[in-house]
Amino acid sequence: MFLTIRYRHYIFILLIFLNRPLFAQKERYSDYYLIKRQYENLPENDSTALPLVKEYIDKAKTEKSYSKLVEGYKDGILYSACRNDKLNFSDSAIWAAKLAKDDNLIGRAYLTKGTVYYFNFKKYKLALDEFLIAYEYSKKNDDPYYKNKVAYLLGVVKSYIGHYDEALVLLKQTNTFFRTESGKVMHPNLRYGNIRGYYNSLHQMAVCYRNLGRPKSTDSLTNIGLSLTIGDKDFRQEYGYFLKEKGIHQFSAGDYRNSINSLKNAIASMASVNDFAWVTVCYSYIGKSYMEMGDMNNAMGYFQKVDSVFQKHDFILPELRKNYELLIDHYKRKGEYKKELYYTKELLKADRVIGRDFVYLSSKIHREYDTNALLEGKSRLEKRIAAGIWIIWVLASLAVILGIIMFFRLRTEKKISEKYKLLEQKILTGRNLDGKDERTKADHKLDIERKKVDELLHRLKDFEEKLAFLESGLTLHKLAAKFGTNYRYLSHVVNEYRGINFNKYLTELRIGYITDKLYNDKKYLHYKIEILAEECGIASRNNFSELFRDINGIRPTDFIKKRLEDIAEAENASE
Repeated sequence: MFLTIRYRHYIFILLIFLNRPLFAQKERYSDYYLIKRQYENLPENDSTALPLVKEYIDKAKTEKSYSKLVEGYKDGILYSACRNDKLNFSDSAIWAAKLAKDDNLIGRAYLTKGTVYYFNFKKYKLALDEFLIAYEYSKKNDDPYYKNKVAYLLGVVKSYIGHYDEALVLLKQTNTFFRTESGKVMHPNLRYGNIRGYYNSLHQMAVCYRNLGRPKSTDSLTNIGLSLTIGDKDFRQEYGYFLKEKGIHQFSAGDYRNSINSLKNAIASMASVNDFAWVTVCYSYIGKSYMEMGDMNNAMGYFQKVDSVFQKHDFILPELRKNYELLIDHYKRKGEYKKELYYTKELLKADRVIGRDFVYLSSKIHREYDTNALLEGKSRLEKRIAAGIWIIWVLASLAVILGIIMFFRLRTEKKISEKYKLLEQKILTGRNLDGKDERTKADHKLDIERKKVDELLHRLKDFEEKLAFLESGLTLHKLAAKFGTNYRYLSHVVNEYRGINFNKYLTELRIGYITDKLYNDKKYLHYKIEILAEECGIASRNNFSELFRDINGIRPTDFIKKRLEDIAEAENASE
């Protein structure tokens, strides 16, 4: 990403955005210039520059030169080694920009703070809040380069937090702009920024397409990026990003050796910046590649590198959560309970961070281990390690637990068998299986003509006998329309003559039909639950299972299992 470049590049380009010539003639011998030239060639994060930066800031405060004050605070961000100090300086830059009453300065100050959150903290939600403010201010700015810079950052952050479609809208815009601008004749430094913007927009689009499950689009953009950046020392970092995507594609294609090679080279290409987010992604896929090749030692080593980054920066991407599950499973199989406990605790911590920083994506993650299971595992492991000498008691406790489980399982099996037998009797005797109430009432008092009632009862009987209730999506209103009557009349007749409301009536007919099929036609026993639901006109698998249990007292899966057992037993007895 072209805001994950070294801060010196960022500040340099930002000065261009501000239309402030880097070596303005009128400032060449000013006091501000004389102070700045003493530290401006120091490397970023070199805190030895800070006393001089403070001198610059103090002078700007004394002279109430708020634009210079903003510049001083931004220098503080550049040379501070501590990220919390960077954040404090960025707050001060916003304060100074507001004193200057300059919308341009204010917007750029918010952009700078968002950059600190994005680059130094990897706190994308916080960065997004700042970038949105900068985006509003950018609308008042006539500089298209700056506008696209802000749009790019918004797109990047949106992609990180899972809003890929929204991100793509912004990234396609910036990709087009920077590609067009990079082909124009302009100052080399500004052209460099445009090219970098184009490459990084291209890369981030590839990331979005990958997460949206569109590999062809990802591969196309990745190949374009690789062809443009390979061998170019000025864009070695960008080459690393595209190489990362190539390595992920190779992993997905099962080309594990080449995936490892690509990802390792990608890490080397990104070494000039501390972009630990993408480095951890590379570690993860390298580890998974080794794992697929059966090299568990190397695999676990790379998963542990992901954990090391997490420990250092309190940051983890949602897609890396699976690493901890793999580590836990590995050490559980090896019986190394201390390591299993450690990574269980780490996964609990990772879940808290993911839930805090990636709210939208957190709900979409498939978790092999949920929080309750992890807490139970953590407690179990802590007790096992602390009380190793009491292993016999632990085993005895496990035996008791297993006994309880077996007891409850046998009791459950007994209940299922009893309910199955009751249902079987109903099927064999034909009692109420189709859901109809066989009782008749001669003295119903309805505000409907007797002739109309008889007509509706006749239609209902025909409806039942012709299995018309199997039609999917059938409702009271639809059936009334088919009968050519008022839906209220139909509802009253069903209530009075079937003894239940229409929805219950329809459900019992459908469940009765499919239950009869399951019992009498063996082929139905091999259908998936989804197919059984469709066969009887019920749209949802879950809804079907719940309705089947409510009416028959047993889940469809249990009924099928018991029926198959009965059939097998009967066939064995006949041999």
